[in-house]
Amino acid sequence: MRGRFITFEGIDGAGKSTHIDALAEHLRGTGRGVVLTREPGGTALAEQLRGLLLQSPMDPLTEALLVFGARRDHIGQVIAPALAAGQVVLCDRFTDATFAYQGGGRGFDAAVLATLEGWVQEGLQPDLTFWFDLPAGVAAARRAAARAPDRFEQQDEAFFERVRAGYEARWRAAPRRIVRIDADAPREQVWRQVLDRMEQHPW
Repeated sequence: MRGRFITFEGIDGAGKSTHIDALAEHLRGTGRGVVLTREPGGTALAEQLRGLLLQSPMDPLTEALLVFGARRDHIGQVIAPALAAGQVVLCDRFTDATFAYQGGGRGFDAAVLATLEGWVQEGLQPDLTFWFDLPAGVAAARRAAARAPDRFEQQDEAFFERVRAGYEARWRAAPRRIVRIDADAPREQVWRQVLDRMEQHPW
């Protein structure tokens, strides 16, 4: 039995990492095998590329190439084998983030991103995506209270509004796969939204 591929998306500070950990624990409690991973990252090579992406200045094309290079290794080494073994893969960001950040935020050519997506993923798409939608100003306040910013988190509010719009465009294009979560709600209500959608998901 093929596993299930579930991704969590949203601008920095939306709270997705908290809830992906909670969902992993919940699914393991039901007896499911779960692989919890992230992008960029998930393998030794991809984590090295993540470090470059978060700290080193580069142009949008270089960003996109590094992201998809890391993704190719991640799919081959982690995601595809886990799905073939029947496990649930929970991934903190995947290709929707690339279209939102590099496409929406940076204004990079979406057609080039789509070509790279086809080459790298060979048709692989998440079965279900949770998009944690949050106003950019609220997310900025959360980030400021939580940690020192990386190269992306240092961008201004207008950048994150473009990223948010990029996510919205992806959601509107794939409303059956992508579930919008109102992340500007108390944590318990956000978690309830995730659980309610999981209960509707065919296993």
